[in-house]
This record gives sequence, C-alpha cells and structure tokens, in this order.
Amino acid sequence: MKNYSFCIFGFIILFPIIGCKKEYQRPQKYEIDLFANEKKDTVSGYVMSEDEAYGVSDMVVASSDISVSDSSSGRGRAIYIYRINSGDLLFSKRDSVISYPFQFLSDKRLDFKKEKNDSVYVFLEILKGYKSISEMKKIKYQWLRGAPVYLLDNAKK
Repeated sequence: MKNYSFCIFGFIILFPIIGCKKEYQRPQKYEIDLFANEKKDTVSGYVMSEDEAYGVSDMVVASSDISVSDSSSGRGRAIYIYRINSGDLLFSKRDSVISYPFQFLSDKRLDFKKEKNDSVYVFLEILKGYKSISEMKKIKYQWLRGAPVYLLDNAKK
C-alpha cells in the first residue's frame, strides 16, 4: 500500500512538470510582408492639386455660404450633405445654370474655414451610388474624392 500511494503521490507531483504543453513558436525566417511596396500611411491618401482637381471635376462652384444640412455617421459609412446657399459657377460640363440653394453629398467632413467670409472652391462630380438619398434629397453631385479645400484667389477670378 505504501508503494502504491508513493507512486500516486509521485505521479501527482511530476505530472504538472512533465506534462506542460509547449507552444509552437514560428521562426522569423518565414515572415513575409506581402504589402511591402504599399504606402504605410493610408489615412492621408492622395490629394490633388488645384489644376488637377479642376480638370477632373464635373462642376466647380465658388462660395462663401456653405453649411452642413444633414449628416449620418452611425452604421456603415459616414455621409454629410452640404448646402450652398449662394455662389458663382466657375466651371461646368453639364449644367450652365444652378438654382440655389444647392446640395451636394460628401463621404468625409470637409473643413471650410470661416475667415473673413473667404470663398472656397467646391469641386464636384456626378453622384455615384446613393440612389435612395439622391431621389429623396434631390442631390445630383458629390464632392470629388481627393480634391482639397482651396480658398478662392480673387486675383484669378
């Protein structure tokens, strides 16, 4: 009986020491960066120059009276609807006359600075997707992706 209890006692003591599971550690030589050539900072993205944004956009409006009329940032992508109450049509591929107030959609918050009633360029393209919103709000244009917010240079105008 003594030998039997000694074996059980020895088994209980030695089992946790011997029976520990060794975890597999991956060697460093198998580590491959599949996206080594990609940009590391994807937050900033590509920002167009003023001339490039002018050439790509379908409509360019200069205005100092821009405000956010509606926004949604719950589920899915954030959507901002901006209202231009008055402004000057600088360039258009389709429309020659705009009736104000005019609304456009953007998928990011735009930083229109309100300094001394400075006008800004608003680079727009034809609305792609958002069919239900475009029908409900009667929106035809969206902010040109990659276009910056430029202050209007009155010498050019």
